[in-house]
Amino acid sequence: MAFKAKLVDSKTVLIHLLLCLVIFYSLYYMIGSVCFGIFKLDHFDGLIPFDFKTGPADSNSKYLVNLLSMELTYFSCGLLFAAVVRRWVWDYALTVTFLHVLLTSLVMLEFPTVWQWWLALGSGLFLMICNGQLIAYFTCRGDHSYPSFGSY
Repeated sequence: MAFKAKLVDSKTVLIHLLLCLVIFYSLYYMIGSVCFGIFKLDHFDGLIPFDFKTGPADSNSKYLVNLLSMELTYFSCGLLFAAVVRRWVWDYALTVTFLHVLLTSLVMLEFPTVWQWWLALGSGLFLMICNGQLIAYFTCRGDHSYPSFGSY
């Protein structure tokens, strides 16, 4: 049995990737600003998606805002990526996360070595992939232009 799948040209992939990056960072800043308001912090930090240096502590409100913003962003992006890229949520989620780590290193001028940040990033990525793939599976079941999961 041959695997038959519709190939997508590179222009479409780049447009989808750019759209996913715009969704990711727009949502990150929106959720971050709402969390800053809920926790009543003094000033909004524009580096919120890239801040891995804030020390982890239960009493540190800025750390909780950063953590909550990251997890809610990843959770929500999985749902939105499913609408944009359909069945390939896992691929775009991994790519956006890889680019996010690269941008974080460039913005902070340091590679993130804080294990709590990596744990939060990994759990957020897991949430994004699971949510997005579930939504894509249930919305694309009747679409025969994509291969079914049973054909893998």
